[in-house]
Amino acid sequence: MSTNNVSRVMAKANAHVSNINQLLKGVKSEVSVDFICSDNKGLLLTTNKVAISSNLNIIEKYLKDSNDIKHKEGIRPRLP
Repeated sequence: MSTNNVSRVMAKANAHVSNINQLLKGVKSEVSVDFICSDNKGLLLTTNKVAISSNLNIIEKYLKDSNDIKHKEGIRPRLP
């Protein structure tokens, strides 16, 4: 993800968290995004539970559709 795209998402991070959570709630997911922050590789989304691939697909689609953001890779869970 380019630096410009990361900056665009971060400028409205609270709105993006809310929108993503509405989408997840719409599919009756128990997962919700707590917050979005940036790191050296792009964006880091913290969730309340480990997200399954269908949750990640929803999040990825939302981010791709927001401001024409282009991703080089899909969203992957980052485990401790």
